[in-house]
Amino acid sequence: MMSKSNRPTQEFLESSRRLWLKRVGSVASIIAFPAMVKEALAEAPSTLNAIPRIALVIGNAKYRDAPLKNPINDAQSISNELQKVGFKVTMQLDAGRVTLVDAIEKFSAELAKSRGVGMFYYAGHGAQLGWRNYLIPVDAEIDKLEDMKTKTVDLSSLLGGISKAANPMNVIILDACRDNPFGTRVPTEQKGLSQFDAPPGSLIAYATAPGNTAADGNGSNGLFTENLLREIRVPDAKIEDVLKRVRLGVRRSSQGAQIPWETTSLEEDFYFLPPASIKKKSEAELDRQYTEQKKEWDKLKDSKNVDDFYAFLNKYPSGFITEQATYQIEQLQKAKISLQAGKNAVAQKYGEKRFRVGDTFIGRTTDGLTGKLISETFNKVEKIENGLVYINNKSKDGKYVIRTIDGGLVRTGGVQGPVIFDPPRTDMPGDILEVGKRWTSRNTVTLETSKESFDEQVSIGIVAYEEVEVPFGRFWAYKFEVKRRGFTRTFWAEPGWGIELKSITTNTNRGYKTIWELVSRTRGKDIS
Repeated sequence: MMSKSNRPTQEFLESSRRLWLKRVGSVASIIAFPAMVKEALAEAPSTLNAIPRIALVIGNAKYRDAPLKNPINDAQSISNELQKVGFKVTMQLDAGRVTLVDAIEKFSAELAKSRGVGMFYYAGHGAQLGWRNYLIPVDAEIDKLEDMKTKTVDLSSLLGGISKAANPMNVIILDACRDNPFGTRVPTEQKGLSQFDAPPGSLIAYATAPGNTAADGNGSNGLFTENLLREIRVPDAKIEDVLKRVRLGVRRSSQGAQIPWETTSLEEDFYFLPPASIKKKSEAELDRQYTEQKKEWDKLKDSKNVDDFYAFLNKYPSGFITEQATYQIEQLQKAKISLQAGKNAVAQKYGEKRFRVGDTFIGRTTDGLTGKLISETFNKVEKIENGLVYINNKSKDGKYVIRTIDGGLVRTGGVQGPVIFDPPRTDMPGDILEVGKRWTSRNTVTLETSKESFDEQVSIGIVAYEEVEVPFGRFWAYKFEVKRRGFTRTFWAEPGWGIELKSITTNTNRGYKTIWELVSRTRGKDIS
């Protein structure tokens, strides 16, 4: 996992991201007619919800080597739904390369002219080569992998065209990860599509996580599109919430085998069916919502029924406790899949072994303003029980720092003594990790000594994937930003690790800045 000097190889990136992507760890419908949508759009104050909507929809199925059952139905169904929510739609079915390139060029030109919201939907075969993604026209004759460069359509060309259009927002939806695009004649390097971060002002949604494949579906639509069609009809739902519910539906139907994925750089809310007005919630309203969600969470947090957590997330797709609920789903489904595969109980319990009994790591804290050393801490994983990791950090009270197996913080030390977080503070997401992901987390914080409790809310975002150097070495890591009033914490975490590599904490209210860095790490025994 460690890279001490050079940029990681493609193989390293692939394995790291896949490990993290495997981690954790529907709804009311209405008949919406264009006139109703226009009226709602006129009342909504958001800029994105009051400008033209342009869509290009592609459905490719008649491939020579690997024909597909559902893309034509998928494209037609999506076109109908998008028209109902105010999009001007151009649809191409079983498009060859010339037709596909021409359609994309005209789509980009229309976006540049209208300066509206752009929606590109593609159902069909897709493949990756050298970390580039390619959409496969129905007339592509691929005899060797290198033919993809000249006989298919590079996704980068689509993104480049719409970036030049300079319109305020674009959504690219790719139900394009079906397996075996070239039959048995030409094996691909990797399954599915590779990770590709969204350009500014855009969102890219994939039918499944990078490197995995999507089901063509048993009904008239593919599994991903079947869920997307239902969620588009839900009123007052932000596009992020629509896609979160799609992810839940697909994950549930596939028993965790297929997990949709998206990357976003959107800065403004977009609704397929916007509310009449969009008001910023008051502190009192946020407090009320958290109290409601926390009450429901306390009732189900120890449940062994995965459906309880699906119902919770379906109700609160962007709530204050979503990451903890997502982690519980991953753990319960992973255990079920492990049982079906006949794996032993220890492997189920310890999962990907982000922590092991006997792990040790030393960190040092310095004053970010003066550079002086504040402290050096020695930490050791003493035990792992019931999904909790007990870490002895030589605290004065002789008690443990406690984390969940995926790194969530249950108990830690503090200036005023040990601190308890309920639910566990989850700074790292419980399902999919990508640059641009943002979420809000809220916890009840209790000072263990004084028993004083208060609610704490933070906003968290993944802002980069970059190299970071610490005393232990040089690594490629995801960069997170955690913010609350007067407080900012930036930290770097490498995929698959339960600890951070580096963190910088700034408190403008108290006028301090501290830097924590990983000095060394040794692995304990692998119990399996």
